[in-house]
Amino acid sequence: MTEANANYTTPGLEVEEGHRVAEVLQTRLHAMNDLQLTLKQAHWNVVGRDFISVHEMLDPQIDLVRDYADTLAERIATLGVAPKGTPGAIVSERTWEDYSLLRGSTLAHISALDEVYTGIIADLRAAISEVGKVDPMSEDILIEQARGLELFHWFLRSFITSPEGNIEHVQD
Repeated sequence: MTEANANYTTPGLEVEEGHRVAEVLQTRLHAMNDLQLTLKQAHWNVVGRDFISVHEMLDPQIDLVRDYADTLAERIATLGVAPKGTPGAIVSERTWEDYSLLRGSTLAHISALDEVYTGIIADLRAAISEVGKVDPMSEDILIEQARGLELFHWFLRSFITSPEGNIEHVQD
């Protein structure tokens, strides 16, 4: 096995700083790879009322999240660290539970995805805070990704928000 870390990073950062930022980004890469698969899981298994609107709403988000993963992997490599994108690495290094919903109603999947997005966005905001202390370029990537995920999260929540403004999760 070759060394995962090079003896360099991007100019303007100390090697240790660049490699630490890459570690933070690696966790976000796992999250994005997991999220694109989770969204496909929902896409394949959503049924019932509003099926087609939810089914078709998920595909552009999947494509966007896949691009986010690619951007993160390329930034990690730029920082002098080999990105890990294998399924085994995702499973062994993630800190969240697997998406367990199979066939389910649109509202059940949206409720489950609301929880997924809540966790991913919270973790992303923590990563922004940490990375922003040393690397504004990586911070900028994370901010842009948070902005996109928060927008889609709002779309999801519109399905499960009452007229009074309460989120009402549905379980099958």
